[in-house]
Order: sequence, then C-alpha cells, then structure tokens
Amino acid sequence: MRNLFAFIRRFSVLLFFLLLQVVSMSLLFRYNKFHQAAYMDTAGEITGRIEKQYSKVSGYFSLKKENEALRKRLAEVQNKLAENFQSPDTTQRVVTDSIPVDTTGVLRKYLYMEAAVVNNSITQPNNYFTIHRGSKQGVQPGMVVITASGVAGVVLDVTENFSTAMSMLNKQSRISARLKKTGESGRIEWDGKDPRIVQLRDIPKSVKLAKGDTVLTSQYSDFPSGIMIGVIEKVLLEKSTNNYLLYVRPANDFSSLQNVFVVANLQREEQLELEKRTKQKK
Repeated sequence: MRNLFAFIRRFSVLLFFLLLQVVSMSLLFRYNKFHQAAYMDTAGEITGRIEKQYSKVSGYFSLKKENEALRKRLAEVQNKLAENFQSPDTTQRVVTDSIPVDTTGVLRKYLYMEAAVVNNSITQPNNYFTIHRGSKQGVQPGMVVITASGVAGVVLDVTENFSTAMSMLNKQSRISARLKKTGESGRIEWDGKDPRIVQLRDIPKSVKLAKGDTVLTSQYSDFPSGIMIGVIEKVLLEKSTNNYLLYVRPANDFSSLQNVFVVANLQREEQLELEKRTKQKK
C-alpha cells in the first residue's frame, strides 16, 4: 500500500511539473514576440513536412484511378484520329449498317480498346503476354496490341475474359516495318537473345540511314501504319545478301508492360477474303 501511495505522489508531482512547463511555455510564446516567431516557424515547418508526406501517400493511392482515367481518355482520342477511318472510294462513299462509320459516312478501319496486362515473359525464346480482355469485350485472334509507346504484339488466342498475345520478343514474330526517313520497307524479327534489341532485315544497302533513325510499322502490316517500333541502335552489313542487318531498340520496355490497347482492323476480314479468292483463281 505504501508503494502505491508513493507512486501516486510521484506521478502527481510529475504531472504538476509538466503542467507548470506547459503554462510557462504558453506564457513565454504568448508575450515574447521573438519566441513566438520561433515557435510559429518551427510549428509551420513540422506541419508542412507532415502535409507533404500525407500528400505523397494520398497521391500514391489515387495514382491508379488517375492512370485508368488517362488510358480511357487516350483510347477515346485514338478512336477519333482521321487515320482510323478509310473510305474505299474517293468519289463515292458506301455506308453499311453492319460497319461502324463516323458522322460523314467514312468507313472506320481501326478501333482501339484498352486492356491491362496480367502476365508477361521476356526471358524465353518465344515470349507471350496475357491481357484481361477477351471475346466478351470484343477481342479476336489476329488483332494487334500496342501501347502508348509503340508495338507490343499480336493476339493469338482468347477466352471470354482473357487473351494471350505473341510478343514482339518472339522468334516466330514477323512485323512489316519501314524507315520513317526514307520509307523503305523491311521486316522486324527477334533472335531470341537480348530483349532490348530486335532486328530489321531486307533494307537494301543502297538506302542512306544512320544510327538513331526511327522505325515504324508499314502500310503492309496488320498494325495501323506509322506505329512506333523503335530506333536503330547498330548498322551492320550482311555478307551473304545485298541488305543491311539493323539492330533496333524497341520503343517499349517489355519488362514493364502494364497497360495496352488492342486494335481491331474492322476491314481485315474483307481484305483477307478478297486475297483468298484471288489465290484460288491462280
């Protein structure tokens, strides 16, 4: 019992001492302008630091929502680009109810659909990635996949809610490409070695080019023409051919694919059917 009373007495003395300290500090800062200014500066700095950290944390958690909104907005903008519409005839426009058209009746050729990457590989000879959008959301095999930076791959298979795509980092991948500066066409391949480098072949040695030149998708590609592929990193001469072997650094960092666009060519089936009929006549 004595120990309890002794503890209470000590605690009371300590509490009384702290109370006096608070009162004295309050009087000091209240009636002394110098100390008051110092206190306000210190308090302001501490408050500012706390608010800054809070802002960082709050910004981090709101980043995902902002990113989704930006991707949706980008998809809307891409779908309104003039190059996504193509009339089959410059003198007469044919409007078909089964094919989406714009307000002037020009046939839409490309439709962009946003999607999230949920699985990805870059270390295999044949790499693939999976996106969270499938047949229920309009994805079909043969559609191409891009990012805001450039070419990513081609859809191979779909389920109701997911799709798998062949990455550009796949030894079976073949993408028709062209030089932005001169317009010559070639093909993009990957040798299965460095995920930061792909190869551009079939460009004649007579073409003037240099390291740093831009490589885009060509008009012969399944991709919309003019999509960024990458820039030339190294220029070599193939001894067995009359062509260059160009090493190209992809515009995409394939180790960090997150958000992509699936691009549907709404006129692709018509083109393939016509080409098939032409081959059968030969």
